[in-house]
Amino acid sequence: MKTIPIGNSSLRGSRLAYGCWRVTGSWNPSEITPESWSAGCAAVLAAYEAGYTVFDNAAIYCGGQAERLLGEVLKKVPGMRERVVVATKCGIRIPGDPTPEAPARYDFSADHILHSCEQSLRRLGLETIDLFMLHRPDFLANPTEIAGAFSNLLAAGKVRYFGVSNFRPTLVAALQSACPMPLLVNQVEISLAKLDAFTDGTLDQCLSSKITPMAWSPLAAGLIGDGATRLLPSQQGYQPDKFRQEMLAVAKRHGVGPTTVALAWLLKHPSAIMPIVGSTNPDRIRTAATADALELSREEWYRLLIAARGEPLP
Repeated sequence: MKTIPIGNSSLRGSRLAYGCWRVTGSWNPSEITPESWSAGCAAVLAAYEAGYTVFDNAAIYCGGQAERLLGEVLKKVPGMRERVVVATKCGIRIPGDPTPEAPARYDFSADHILHSCEQSLRRLGLETIDLFMLHRPDFLANPTEIAGAFSNLLAAGKVRYFGVSNFRPTLVAALQSACPMPLLVNQVEISLAKLDAFTDGTLDQCLSSKITPMAWSPLAAGLIGDGATRLLPSQQGYQPDKFRQEMLAVAKRHGVGPTTVALAWLLKHPSAIMPIVGSTNPDRIRTAATADALELSREEWYRLLIAARGEPLP
């Protein structure tokens, strides 16, 4: 798989990233079985062997167990750690943390950022995280406080680079104005079923500020590909039937499947969107990687966009 620069840095990664949010087979640590753990390790290994060099994780994924699983694979596979970019996220706190009455919330306080990073490093079994991101916008986010925490982690050698996830462009700008280091990525939901990033300023900002957009759920939780197994509440109303026939027509013309077309559609954007593939099926992981070799024409790209919009361009 081809590699690209990540943000305004010397860091490079594969055109597609591998997402670890499903690798343990459950969101509940108590539901992990030896079989599901083994399958998750096999999925990570399949992604690595297929050419994925960016592995995306988060402290919230299965209560940190997804980080532990990735760390186990990194330790077992010779040379893997030196060849991959390890990315993880912090900032989402579950109900009851740290006291029973505490609500589910987002927390970008310096104390939580520093503590969360330490815990992620421990679970991953690493001394340094390549890319550390803030997960979902904290309404009490203080850019100066966050910048201080980032500077602390950078100086201590615990993090190489920083980014954000699910941030609106104005909050990215506010945080960047306070940070002495560049923010490399903004990880947001982008797919043929979720087009907001094309019109809300997110991708425009990525182009102007050399920020890499990482697209989570690029296949709309499987609705666009081989079928959805778990939709988020926000995805319940997606309508892939609007563009399915056009997608299948493009796929037939190129001799590939719809998954490849849907990912190649994202890859064509000049902001260098990096889709995050989250399947744990090794065959699907390998199939997704073939999108790197498919170049859609501008006409094909726009036919898919118009079909996904469900109406002509203005």
